[in-house]
Amino acid sequence: MIAAGFRTLIDALNAAPAQREFITSWIDEDERETVNFGEFRRRARQQAVLLRQYDVAVGDRVVIIMPQGIPAMTVFVGAMMLGAVPTFLAYPNFKVEPAKYRSGLAGVTSNLSACVVVIDEHFPDEMLGHVTLGEAELVRATDAATAEAGVELPDAGTDATSLAFLQHSAGTTGLQKGVALSHEAVLRQLQSLVQALQIDGAADRVYSWLPLYHDMGLIACFMLPLVCHMPVVMQSPLDWVMHPETMLQIISEYRCTLAWLPNFTFQFVPRRTPRERWRQYDLSSARALINCSEPVRAASMDEFYRSFAPIGLKREALQSSYAMAENVFAVTQSGINGRTGPAHLWADGRRFRCEHRVDPVAAETPEAVPLVSSGQLLPGNEVRILSDSGATCSDGQVGEILIRSNCLFDGYYNRPDLTAQAIVDGWYHSGDLGCCLDDELYVIGRKRDLLIIGGENIYPQDIEEIATSHPAIHDGRAVAMGLYNPDLGTEEIVLVAEVEREELLQNGAAIESEMRSQIVAGAGVAVRTIFLKPPKWIVKSTAGKPARAATRDKLLREHPELQQENPDS
Repeated sequence: MIAAGFRTLIDALNAAPAQREFITSWIDEDERETVNFGEFRRRARQQAVLLRQYDVAVGDRVVIIMPQGIPAMTVFVGAMMLGAVPTFLAYPNFKVEPAKYRSGLAGVTSNLSACVVVIDEHFPDEMLGHVTLGEAELVRATDAATAEAGVELPDAGTDATSLAFLQHSAGTTGLQKGVALSHEAVLRQLQSLVQALQIDGAADRVYSWLPLYHDMGLIACFMLPLVCHMPVVMQSPLDWVMHPETMLQIISEYRCTLAWLPNFTFQFVPRRTPRERWRQYDLSSARALINCSEPVRAASMDEFYRSFAPIGLKREALQSSYAMAENVFAVTQSGINGRTGPAHLWADGRRFRCEHRVDPVAAETPEAVPLVSSGQLLPGNEVRILSDSGATCSDGQVGEILIRSNCLFDGYYNRPDLTAQAIVDGWYHSGDLGCCLDDELYVIGRKRDLLIIGGENIYPQDIEEIATSHPAIHDGRAVAMGLYNPDLGTEEIVLVAEVEREELLQNGAAIESEMRSQIVAGAGVAVRTIFLKPPKWIVKSTAGKPARAATRDKLLREHPELQQENPDS
C-alpha cells in the first residue's frame, strides 16, 4: 500500500495544506525559525531552479554537505523535484577525527559520481580537497537567493519506481554503502509506521536532534512528517550533545508526541541535566519515545523512566524498534498488535554466554542477563535467525538476523561486490545478532563485535555499559575488544575508557580496581587490561559514537606491546 495514495514523495509534499506548520529549526531560547508547508515548497522550488542552472537532470546524483537545518532540507527536496537523486553526507565538526572524515568523504563522493556537490558558505576550505568532484560542480547553497522563482520546472516524469534518494548505511566514515531507495519503497515503509504508531498528522508532533544523513533522522524525522503533513521540531546534533537538557525543554514547550532516539540518550539526558531542574519540564505529551539504532538496554530505559516519571512521562511511552537504512528504516516496532510495549525478560547468563541461547529465568537468578525486545515485525517484513552453520535457529537461539520485506533495498549503489555479500536468495544479511521469542525480536549486538573468550560469547556492549556506569567514566565512552594471548591460546578482554576529567587519571589505579570488580560482578568475566584515557581520546564516528575499529587501531599504535601479541591485527 502506498502511503495515503501518493505516487511519490513530491506528490505528498504538494498535497500538504500551505498554512500547516512543518519545520521548526530550534537554535536556542531566543533563536528559532518555523516554516509552513507552503513556504517550504517555495524554498525547495527555488533550490530546484538553482540546481537546474547547473544542468542537474533526472537521475543525477546530488551530494549535500550542509549543517542540519531548513536550508539543507530544501536543497534535498529541490533535487527530488527535478527527478535527481540527492544524498546527505555528514558535515565536519570538532567531534569527528579529521583524517577519518577526509578518507570517508573522498571515498563516498567518488563512488557516487555526482553531478553537483552542494555546500554552505562556511564549509571548511581545508576539506574541499577531499571532496572528489570528478565531473561534478561545487555549488554554494547561498546562491539560491539569486534563483528566479518564476522559472518553470520541467516535468521530471517521476513515478513510484523512480529513485527518490540515497542514504548511507554506515555514515560517511564506515564502508561506503550507498542505499538507493525508490519513492515506492519509502512510501510503503511510511505507511507501515503510520499504521503501527497510529500517527495523526494534525495531532502529532515530532522532536528530533538526529542527523539527516542517518536513517532515523532522514526517514522518521523528515520524510515521515513530510508525507503525514506533521510538524517537526529539530535541533542540530552538535547543539544537542553540548546541551542535552534542551531535549526536555523542547518537548515540554512544543508538546511533542513522538521521537526516535538511540539507546545512549536514555541515560545521557538524565545524567547531564541537573536534578534540580527536572521539575521545570513536562513530558506528559510524549506518547512514543522510541529506542532505536542500538541494542535496547533495560538499564537505560529504566533510568530514564525513574528520572522523569515525576514530570509526566508514561511508562507506555517508552517503546523500541529495530531499523536500518537497507530496509528504508524500521523492521520491527513495539507496542503493536495489542501489546503495550517492548517485552522484558531475564536470560540464563551461563547458557547465554556458552550456548548462545536465551532461556528466560527469574530476575533474581545469579548472573541473569536482562534483555529488552525491539518489538514485533511490521507488516510486509520477515525475519530469519541463521546459525554460523547456515541452519535456521529455533526460538531463543541467537544467530545472525536476516531480513526480507516489501521495502528492502535492491543493492548498494555502484557496489555489486558488497551487494552480493549482503543479499543472498532475496534475504539481507544484517550482520546483527539476535533471537526471536514469543513473536518478539531481541537484538543482541553486531556479529563482528562479538568476543569469544575461553569458549564463551561475550558482547562488548555488556562490558561497556558497566564500565560507563562508573562515575569517573564519561557516558558512552568505553570500548571493549578482544586481543589474542598466545600463552593462553584464546582472546582476552581489553577495555579502553575515557575519564570525565583529565585530573582523574591521577587516581587511575583505584578507578581500574573498582571497574574490574563491577565487571566481574555484573558480566561474570574478567578484564585483562584497562586503559584509562583523557577526554576526547576515543575515535568517534560521524554520529558521535565510538568507532570500534579505529579506536582499536589507535590503541595498538600507542601500545605496540599489544601489537606484538596480535601480529594479524
